[in-house]
Amino acid sequence: MIHWHDIHSIFLDMDGTLLDLYFDNHFWREHVPRCYAKHHDLDIETAKSHLYPRYRDKEGTMDWYCVEYWTRELGLDIVALKQEVDHLIAVHEHVIEFLDFTRRSGIRTVLLTNAHSKTLALKMARTGLEQHFDALICAHDIGYPKEDPRFWPRLDDHESFRRESTLFVDDSLPVLRAAHAYGISHLLAIRRPDSQSPPREVTEFPSIDSFREITPET
Repeated sequence: MIHWHDIHSIFLDMDGTLLDLYFDNHFWREHVPRCYAKHHDLDIETAKSHLYPRYRDKEGTMDWYCVEYWTRELGLDIVALKQEVDHLIAVHEHVIEFLDFTRRSGIRTVLLTNAHSKTLALKMARTGLEQHFDALICAHDIGYPKEDPRFWPRLDDHESFRRESTLFVDDSLPVLRAAHAYGISHLLAIRRPDSQSPPREVTEFPSIDSFREITPET
């Protein structure tokens, strides 16, 4: 699927791509509502009815990914709450083998995430993945999320790359669409970002269930 001699740099998403999205889904759909209900003396279903529309209103914006925004809005310490369930943070199968391959091959490998820097620090501390990357870039440092067309031109100020020789892997179709519109030549979608959910059908981009599918055998 990948002609590796054509690839000089790789951008990899974090949540749902390298890491199991189950942590984030559980955190926002179950843990935060439970804590919000307790804080406001509500039942859990009422808490969810308050929170879920607020989530949807912020999807695709920097606020959605900002732990400081949600801490202010909900009156909850979001980072502390993430630490309470950080045992659920997990690396997808075959990710380490893929990152070992990119390191051996000398391909510049960059983590490109919408996650807030505090969330990134928590997940890197839990997984130890940081050592596998040449650089870690947060969308908060750029000012726009990856699904925003303005993100990609500004990325050039942080990372030197050629669009025709860059591979970008992400689980978000809106993000992949923005990268495609900018001219990134090699795009891959993740079909199963959450290990507890069935694989998705993806027809818009080439897609994989796991990194084993694109890791050459040694």
